[in-house]
Amino acid sequence: MKTMATQLSLLLRMGQRRSNVRLLVKFILILAFFFVLFSVLFHMIMLYEGRRYSWITGFYWTLTTMSTLGFGDITFTSDLGKLFSVVVLLSGIVFLLIMLPFTFIQFFYAPWLEEQNKARAPRGVPDDMTDHVIFTSFDDVTVHLIEKLEQYAVDYVIVIGELQNALDLHDLGYHAVFGDLDDPRTYQRLRIDAAALVVVMNDDMASTNIIYTIREICPDVRTVTNADMDESLDILQLAGSTYVFQFTKMLGRSLARRVLGVRMKANIVGRFDSLRIAEVPAMRTWMQGKTLAQIRLREKAGVTVVGIWEQGKFEIPTAASLVGESTVLVLAGTSDQLDRFDEVMGFSGESSSDAAPVLVLGGGRVGQAVVKSLDKRGIDYRVVEKKTAIAAKDERFIKGSAGEIETLVQAGVNKTPSIIITTHDDNLNIYLTIYCRRLRPDVQIICRANLDRNVNTLHRAGANLVMSFSSMVNSTIMNLLEPQQVLMLSEGLNVFRVPVHSRLMNRRLRSARIREDTGCSVVAVKRNEELNLSPDPEIVLEKNDELVLIGTADSEKKFMEKYPVSEKK
Repeated sequence: MKTMATQLSLLLRMGQRRSNVRLLVKFILILAFFFVLFSVLFHMIMLYEGRRYSWITGFYWTLTTMSTLGFGDITFTSDLGKLFSVVVLLSGIVFLLIMLPFTFIQFFYAPWLEEQNKARAPRGVPDDMTDHVIFTSFDDVTVHLIEKLEQYAVDYVIVIGELQNALDLHDLGYHAVFGDLDDPRTYQRLRIDAAALVVVMNDDMASTNIIYTIREICPDVRTVTNADMDESLDILQLAGSTYVFQFTKMLGRSLARRVLGVRMKANIVGRFDSLRIAEVPAMRTWMQGKTLAQIRLREKAGVTVVGIWEQGKFEIPTAASLVGESTVLVLAGTSDQLDRFDEVMGFSGESSSDAAPVLVLGGGRVGQAVVKSLDKRGIDYRVVEKKTAIAAKDERFIKGSAGEIETLVQAGVNKTPSIIITTHDDNLNIYLTIYCRRLRPDVQIICRANLDRNVNTLHRAGANLVMSFSSMVNSTIMNLLEPQQVLMLSEGLNVFRVPVHSRLMNRRLRSARIREDTGCSVVAVKRNEELNLSPDPEIVLEKNDELVLIGTADSEKKFMEKYPVSEKK
């Protein structure tokens, strides 16, 4: 516990703080001058009235009058004396009740409190911290990623350039430190040479400065940076960033890959070593109306159905799961097995000649990334955009509001197989999802979410699939931090890999009851660098095995709580 003397010495060491103290001293001297002046005038006016008082009485009267106490035991009888009393009283109000508290707070108490806060705010990390992740900004994306890091027992630290923000985060329980983002000493205190990764998600110019600062003291640490502008890609790479991404464009490409019903070929949505994860709609196929046991895809093509999407809800399948018109199967297998699946299903993989264009609502950066991806796949599209400058760039762009029925009809809402909603406003996305679902109950709606808390709302509004910027960033960063550790298939659905926990060692997969206890399904078992896809339920799990599992975010969290990584051995 620091003493007042220690705090004062800390305060006086700062040049600006010494200047503030000098101003406070000057004000006190001026106040003392008026105090003495009024006491002298008190004696002179009392002599004028024919009365005599001691100097102590004069000081007493001046103090009680200026402080507005006004006991009334000593008063003037002449008009001059009464006018003088008014002047002293008003001076006291101005000096003692207004200027003194303000001056004291501004030039002494506030700087002293700031120094105390600085002393309370952490400036570095423990000397034994290693393999930690450093964040140079804090937002919803960071919060989501911190939750994922804590699941995998990875240390982190957030460096904040504003003192109060750093204290607020520290009080909320986050590992936040205070420091200037462009000061090499800040990163030295964060043990950047022992860090596993630095995540720089500031604006492009600030990110460039931060990367340059980091490279001054640590040329080898890995950094991840987001580039908002196309021209910033090269600049950030020249500055020394290890990985530079344009996450908005990545999100657009991911949304486009989810378009179903245009190409009937199994759509690969993720890769995990040699494992491939694909999605395929059951609509208008011979699978519709049958159970998975009747379909027998594993026997026919070697692929395994590891999940089922049913109107935006993911389910772990069983042999009795019924395949309906709106069902989307999630398949796991190798590239050869998925090719064999396409042959068994009779999918050519070519676009249907009479397929209606995909409808994209919003022509911003994400929307333009969507249409570029669709164009590369040979899929026709129509984009609805309000801004004239964007709508005029292509004949497939339609100027107008997506909330107007005339505009949607002109864009082909009555025939399109899929609608992709890409605006940056979640409120508008929810509105458009409800509107489009009312217009087309049978259409596939793929939606972008900017905030994770709105994902479930968008599903309830009628979206079949929802992907968020936050999850896209987190999946990418986690895969860089722990290669092939986590793969996000869509919002809330992950494939992840973990070592076999001590409680699972030497047990048969069937008896482990992982699916029943956690809701996660084992997709593969990795042993001696070989990936055993769709493992036999009777396989015995060994010490050095790794499990590849699929499940929702809640299921993954439940699995990590039951079999924590930090206690795996």
